[in-house]
Amino acid sequence: MEYTHLGQTDIRVSKMCVGAMSFGKAGTMHQWSLDEDASAAIVKHALDLGINFFDTANGYSAGTSEEYLGKALKRYAKREDVVISSKVYFNEGRLSREAIHREIDGTLKRLGTDYLDLYIIHRFDYEHPIEETMEALNDLVKAGKVRALGASAMYGYQFHNMQIVARDHGWTPFSVMQNHYNLLYREDERELIPVCRQFGVSLMPYSPLAAGHLCRPTWDSDSIRSRTDVAAKNKYDRAEEDDMKIIARVHELSEKYGVAMSEIALAWLWAKGVETPIIGATKASHFDSAVKALGIKLTADDVAYLEEPYTPHTIVGAIDKNPPAGTIVLLDKNPK
Repeated sequence: MEYTHLGQTDIRVSKMCVGAMSFGKAGTMHQWSLDEDASAAIVKHALDLGINFFDTANGYSAGTSEEYLGKALKRYAKREDVVISSKVYFNEGRLSREAIHREIDGTLKRLGTDYLDLYIIHRFDYEHPIEETMEALNDLVKAGKVRALGASAMYGYQFHNMQIVARDHGWTPFSVMQNHYNLLYREDERELIPVCRQFGVSLMPYSPLAAGHLCRPTWDSDSIRSRTDVAAKNKYDRAEEDDMKIIARVHELSEKYGVAMSEIALAWLWAKGVETPIIGATKASHFDSAVKALGIKLTADDVAYLEEPYTPHTIVGAIDKNPPAGTIVLLDKNPK
């Protein structure tokens, strides 16, 4: 395993992160969620491979994702040997001071830990002042409940403004951006990623394999997730025709190098300077392939060949307003 640091902190993480959105009681968020035993098996295998970074959220599967992850880590690892990340936003009060202080306590209880290594705001909150949010997050750092802060999908100007507010008030800035980024979705290259680099912020993108589309030469598969993941269909189906051209090139390079398509897709992310993509696997074996990808060094020509067919995409990730209360999965009403 290879390791890196989150932003300018001393937090050392593996160059891939276990995404726990697939953990939790089925039906509370997704039909394809893994039960407690299956989730624990994923965690143990990841730890055996040297992966020390795990990401979840307060809203994943009504809190059961945090519960399953916390129990598995307590069973298989020492707390000081792992880096745990969770998120806040899809909850009552969004990113208000009251909500942030309430939600961190619930998250810590469900995870069975006294502190989080990384606390991420899950989206930009249009209802509460940036100053209120950043001060509340800084309070958590001062209290020892959180070691570092991160943000998830938003517009570049929003992230820039939040960093400036933190700087001007002497509050803890964000060290990590968890954004939507892969070979099929590169819109953040325009503004958000350059802003992150300006502030020395690490990238830990979600959906690095585009919900499995970068793992096979066909668009659909017969897996339960492929058939029932409405969120993934909303993210990607509208651009299927254009994106299949990119998928064909991923497949071509995978055959050239004698590796899995997923390995090419991950190798591209590392070639782009991404620190630690989130692997939301539903099988322990998926992490074996991900680790192998660390050994693949794409050439500049390979990278250019993979990128050339890309066309501009509809924004998926950043939102223009807060969704209705109770929303746990963001969906476009007109995905295609």
